[in-house]
Amino acid sequence: MEKKYKIIIFWSSEDNSFVAEVPERPGCMADGKTYQEALINAEQIIDEWIETATRLDRPIPQPKGSLAYA
Repeated sequence: MEKKYKIIIFWSSEDNSFVAEVPERPGCMADGKTYQEALINAEQIIDEWIETATRLDRPIPQPKGSLAYA
């Protein structure tokens, strides 16, 4: 399965770090001191999310992506 999930990255003043959220995967979030670090951590968390779902025999829907044009 290809991992083409939307990752939303934003700065959190409260956490003093970048936060990466994967909306299609409940509870799938990561952070980092830099934008790039948050992205790398999010990609790792996606892998772990999928591994956990597989181990628990839970469904793993295909990524929906987003519209290129609105």
